[in-house]
Amino acid sequence: MTMKPLTANTQAILLLTAPLLAGHGEPVELFSLGEYNRMARLLREKQKQPFDLIEFNAGNLIDLCAQQFGRERLDALLGRGFLLSQAVERWTARNIWVISRADSDYPKRLKDRLKEDAPPLLYGCGDLALLESGGLAVVGSRRVDPELIAYTENVGKLATEAHRTLVSGGARGIDRAAINGALQAGGKAVAIMADSLERAAVAAENREPLMDSRLVVVSPYDPAAGFNVGNAMQRNKVIYALADAGLVVTSDFEKGGTWAGAIEQLEKLRFVPVFIRDGSQVGRGNSALLHHGGLQWPNPQGGDELNRLLVSAAETVGAIPTQETLSLVFGERASAYQTEKIKKA
Repeated sequence: MTMKPLTANTQAILLLTAPLLAGHGEPVELFSLGEYNRMARLLREKQKQPFDLIEFNAGNLIDLCAQQFGRERLDALLGRGFLLSQAVERWTARNIWVISRADSDYPKRLKDRLKEDAPPLLYGCGDLALLESGGLAVVGSRRVDPELIAYTENVGKLATEAHRTLVSGGARGIDRAAINGALQAGGKAVAIMADSLERAAVAAENREPLMDSRLVVVSPYDPAAGFNVGNAMQRNKVIYALADAGLVVTSDFEKGGTWAGAIEQLEKLRFVPVFIRDGSQVGRGNSALLHHGGLQWPNPQGGDELNRLLVSAAETVGAIPTQETLSLVFGERASAYQTEKIKKA
C-alpha cells in the first residue's frame, strides 16, 4: 500500500476538529461540524483555504476568525502541532492515511450527497479509490444466528459475482459477514468504521485484502476512538452515501443504528433505494421498514440479476423505484411478490 501524504489543508482541519487521541494532550474544545462549516464558509468568502490559518503570516486571518470563535480557543487548537506530529507518526506506522473535505480526492459521492454533513475528515487504510466505486451497502444487527450469517455471506459473494463493491459498517454480525463473503469470493469491500480503526488496520484478517487493494477500512472518527452510540448512528449515512443501493438484512424495531439509518434514508435523505429482506421469520423491525417504504429484496439469483438491480437502482437515485420498476428487472418473481403482498393486506 502506498501512503497518501498529508496535505496542508488536512493538517489545518485536523488541528481544528480532531481529538488527536494518540497525542494524549490536554483537552481543548474542538470545532463541531457546524462550527467547521461556518469557518469554511468564512474562509471561502475571503478567498482563503484552511491551510492559510497555519501559514507564517496568518495573524490577520486568525484575528478575523477569532471574532467568531475566540482567539484563545483558536490559538490553543492551532498550537497543537506537536500533538499532531505524534498522531501522524502513529498513523503512519499503521498505514493509516487522512484526507479532508478540502482535498481533491475526497469522495465525490459524499460531497454531492451529504454536502455540509459530509465528515470534515476521513481516516483510512487501503485503496482510497474504492470509495468511489459504489456498490451494494449491506447492514444489519450485531447479534444474529449462524443461519443469518451464512445468508449474509452469500450476499457478499453475490456482490462479487456482479463485480460490485460490498459496502458495510465493519461491525461484528451482519456487517462483517457481508464483507467476509465478498472478500472470500475474491471481491472488493469498503468498511465504514464507527470506532477502532487502528485495530482494523492491523487485524490479521484484513492484511491480505488491504495489501491487494480489495479492501479499504475508513472512519470519520479518530483511529484510536472507542465505541460511541452517536458516532455509530452518524456513520450510517456515510455507508448509504457511498453505495448505489442498500440492503437491510435484519433490524430491531424502532431502536438501534440499523433501524435509525434505514428510516433516515427512507423518509429523509433518499440517497439510494433501500431493500429489506422479507420472509416468514424476518422479525418486526424488517416488517415495519417495508411499511415505511422499503423495497422487498428480490433475492437475485446470480451476479447478473444483482447487477441489473444495481444498474436500475443507480438510475433512480433520489426517487425510490417502485415494485413495477422491479418487475422490469426481475419479471415474474417481482410480480409474484406484489400479488402475495396484496393477499396479506
